[in-house]
Amino acid sequence: MNQLTLQWVEAGQVKTYTVADQQQSGKPSGSTRIGRDPVRCNLVLTHPTVSGLHVEIFYDPQRGGFYLRNLRDSNPPVVDRQKLTEGDVMLRQGTSIYLGQVELQVTAIATRVANTVVVPPPVATTAPALLVEEPTASQAGSAYGLRCPRCHQISPYERLSLGCPWCGTSLAAAISVLMVPGEK
Repeated sequence: MNQLTLQWVEAGQVKTYTVADQQQSGKPSGSTRIGRDPVRCNLVLTHPTVSGLHVEIFYDPQRGGFYLRNLRDSNPPVVDRQKLTEGDVMLRQGTSIYLGQVELQVTAIATRVANTVVVPPPVATTAPALLVEEPTASQAGSAYGLRCPRCHQISPYERLSLGCPWCGTSLAAAISVLMVPGEK
């Protein structure tokens, strides 16, 4: 998870707030909204010079960083001594943000590179090796047949173009089997 930590002084006390790229709140997902209005903001600042809905901070995975966007044209934030009237600006550790007369400092940024999963190339599969054996005395008078792929009955090779006499399935995909006289 990617995180950014803000620090400011309110009523003589140092406060901190951590912005995460996946906020767990009822506010718009993926961003932290800052202002005076507790209904619309994740982080509420009570100073009267802060707008009801002043700015939002969000993580942009394509650009790989946290950004601040102005949400109030008549009271723009000042980021590192520059007024932000439109667009957004990337935040860095040490960035100073003024919302009205309240100064927030970015004290820490922790970004994680997504885990890379290496998928190995598919392994070429080979057909199972066939064992070739010399026919035994009992197999000497045997012949080959076709095992139906559907009902598994064995038919003589002469049925190849006619299909399985039991279920009618084509024997084109049938495997050859050894038919020993007297065996089923």
